[in-house]
Amino acid sequence: MITDRTQEFSLPVDKETQLKETLTLVYDALKEKGYDPVNQIVGYILSEDPTYITTYNNARSKIRHIDRDELLQALVKNYLKTE
Repeated sequence: MITDRTQEFSLPVDKETQLKETLTLVYDALKEKGYDPVNQIVGYILSEDPTYITTYNNARSKIRHIDRDELLQALVKNYLKTE
């Protein structure tokens, strides 16, 4: 059955904090290893291929615990706040 209603998606504030902490850890690990963190994270989000993320500081394992839909929602939300 198809409805015309728009589904709502919301992310609890504490989940956003956890996402930010994990993404910051991943960003820092990539930077420390000499990668362009933004390009690597975008590659991971688009492909869901964990090899875009370094294993340094357990970054690859950490980012795999993040739901990509939640991550994208948080990124869009924060991007639009600053624009």
